Amino acid sequence: MAAADKNHGPAGRPAAGRPEPSVAGPAGPGALAGLNRSGLLADSWSALRALTPARLALGRVGASMPTREVLRFGWDHAQARDAVQHGLDAEQLAREIEAIGFSTEQVTSRAPDRAAYLMRPDLGRRLDPECADELELQAGQGCDLLLVVGDGLSSAAVMRHAPAVLAQIRQRVEPAWRLAPVVIARQARVALGDEIGQRLRAALVAILIGERPGLSSPDSLGIYLTWAPRVGRQDSERNCISNIRPQGLAYAQGAHTLVWLCREAFRFKHTGIALKDCSDLVDVGPS
Repeated sequence: MAAADKNHGPAGRPAAGRPEPSVAGPAGPGALAGLNRSGLLADSWSALRALTPARLALGRVGASMPTREVLRFGWDHAQARDAVQHGLDAEQLAREIEAIGFSTEQVTSRAPDRAAYLMRPDLGRRLDPECADELELQAGQGCDLLLVVGDGLSSAAVMRHAPAVLAQIRQRVEPAWRLAPVVIARQARVALGDEIGQRLRAALVAILIGERPGLSSPDSLGIYLTWAPRVGRQDSERNCISNIRPQGLAYAQGAHTLVWLCREAFRFKHTGIALKDCSDLVDVGPS
């Protein structure tokens, strides 16, 4: 057809003075424009991949994804599944935490195994009755800050990052704060920290827990802070510090944020939506 529009001349050719759009990628003699030697279509978004681990600019071969991206997806998915399914090595974790200078206690939730934990989230929110009784006997006069380490949905995150984060927390806590032994909890949901804190009469409980894995982050650690913990606390009554890992929030920054929130919680007697994280602001004292 010989019709013309404002962008193209007759038969779809570019109008005079308007350059032909270029296609990235090598095109040797006899090669089709836009294809490299492997047949993979060149992608002008590929530079963005250096800025994020998100699954973008994957490219294509014909109507399909490149083989390397199909394999990479399978590998990432397998890592995420492993993070959820694998149990926590509580004994090894206890040794690493004790090497920092903390004493430890171990408890488990009412979920008898990993399958029950995944199928019944409610069981992961309550302590095994025997563990609850043992904590009651150890409560004494209570404590100011209780640190709990729970496997959550990624035991890999806990094993890789929790000891290093605890070491940073230990360097920053106020000397006057009374700390209880670190409690290692298996088959734990976030709310399990509420009952542990209630049994040990803690003013504050911070639970370090493995977050739900993603395809680019199978080992992300989170911290949830709750004032006056007790069974039945709502998520809106907690503060969350998320994505603690070398590729996300640095250990030192996560510990700094936690200790700052603890100070403010002691000051205002609450956590959650009423306590805003301003830990990144610089304190300006009187001149």
